[in-house]
Amino acid sequence: MIRLEGVHKYYGNMHVLKGIDLNIASGEKLVIIGPSGSGKSTLIRSMNLLEKPSEGKVIVDGIDITDPKAPITKVRQSVAMVFQQFNLYPHKTVLENVTLAPILVKKVPKKEAEESGMAYLERVGLKDKANAYPAQLSGGQQQRVAIARALNMKPQIILFDEPTSALDPEMIQEVLDVMVNLASEGITMVAVTHEMGFARRVADRVIFVDGGEILEEGPPEHFFTNPTHERTKLFLSRIVH
Repeated sequence: MIRLEGVHKYYGNMHVLKGIDLNIASGEKLVIIGPSGSGKSTLIRSMNLLEKPSEGKVIVDGIDITDPKAPITKVRQSVAMVFQQFNLYPHKTVLENVTLAPILVKKVPKKEAEESGMAYLERVGLKDKANAYPAQLSGGQQQRVAIARALNMKPQIILFDEPTSALDPEMIQEVLDVMVNLASEGITMVAVTHEMGFARRVADRVIFVDGGEILEEGPPEHFFTNPTHERTKLFLSRIVH
């Protein structure tokens, strides 16, 4: 579903991604972990060209999105992204936030977008907040709205870039519960996260990124109990108790 071939990213003299090769299968749940500044956010953001690789190819569902002629807008319709910050429109209601993109981008009729939007709000436990405004919601609720908004585009792939890092500790679980629920379905899911419990529970595969390289990858049971790379062992020893 997603293939990265020799992806490099430079910011001036900084070499942030160093020749990343990665294949993500359709329906796979991939969790990316690593220390701050390791390149993991740049890596996930390159999967829908929010960050344009300096070198290499990114192929999404058979389309090379790094080709200047690629229909990037069309591809992005099937690749939803949930960010650290919720990026909701403050002057629009929860339901308006959730229906805006399907109506404007996919030309879905308003009634249809609202019906599916309400169904997704119910799924994230916020149907009763449809007419509220973002400022009336907690951070955890706003992030759940952002997930419902992503789902209302009916994506094939959903990318999460540290979706719980801006939340208070007691709100993190409510967002993770929605993500766990989502992972039980056939959607392809890539998540950058520090939530190791989530990674253990949901991931088909975990990759450890440091210094712009993938140093280790494997299924969670191997990754967390028997890592091979010294850098992975050190990282895990500091965060997994």
